[in-house]
Amino acid sequence: MNDDKRPHSYRQRHHRQHTPPFWQADRPYLHEHNISDARFRRLGYIMAFLAGAINAGGYFAFSRYTSHVTGSMSLLADVLYLQEWSVAIIATISVLCFVAGAAHSGWVILWTQQMRFRGSFGFSMWLEAVYLLIFGLFGIAAMEWDFGGSDFIMPSLALFLLCFIMGMHNTVITLLSGSAIRSTHMTGTATDLGIEISRALYYSKQHHPRLPHVRVNKPKMWLLSGLMLSFLLGGIVGVWGYHLVGHHFALPVSAVLFILGAGSVGYDVKVRLKWAFVSWYRRKKEKRKKS
Repeated sequence: MNDDKRPHSYRQRHHRQHTPPFWQADRPYLHEHNISDARFRRLGYIMAFLAGAINAGGYFAFSRYTSHVTGSMSLLADVLYLQEWSVAIIATISVLCFVAGAAHSGWVILWTQQMRFRGSFGFSMWLEAVYLLIFGLFGIAAMEWDFGGSDFIMPSLALFLLCFIMGMHNTVITLLSGSAIRSTHMTGTATDLGIEISRALYYSKQHHPRLPHVRVNKPKMWLLSGLMLSFLLGGIVGVWGYHLVGHHFALPVSAVLFILGAGSVGYDVKVRLKWAFVSWYRRKKEKRKKS
């Protein structure tokens, strides 16, 4: 039977089943071929939470926000006009480090995909976790030992490393979600949420039948709201953690990233060990036949 002759309820149900969600849930994640909408949301919330925590902790450590480039570019414009060249150099390098981190993470994901790793995103998370671990140990060492005359150099290097890490952090979820989710800055998220709210409040089709229908994406509204709330909660936890344990707070955040990437990386290791064993067994079997 033609779909046009089907009941309206059937056509609606059939359309829902074959219409992909706006965050492109057909993209592979971890060791599964398909990823559910719920898993995308949970991953986005966790990544936004971690970004908020790292960003807030970095502010209290360096008096600079590291999760977005907008503030650094505004600061650069101000200090260039005021001719504060040392601050301008730091702001410029901070932006370049964020870009370099994004490029590094993107290159790693592309390379692992070319090498047919299923855990390309997980491997990038592991690298980010390693760099964050180095940042935490670097900060702990700087607090406990006097490096002599490095009150300017050491904090600047730590700031650059954190900007690099935040560039990596944002790239992972951006590529995974098809640029639908940003985890380190909320400007675009707030804009998209405002657009959806305007559609929800504009008018009702029932009261204005002659006007075109405006679709409201409620799942998108919930996702964007959840991302902003997660970033806020992560910031609160980051401030609390930094005041409580200082740079040691980077260690549990690094552990969470390791856990997030463990499933995909572990699956790759399992599959490759399995194929290595199968190849070894086949070669051994062929040698026996020849002998």
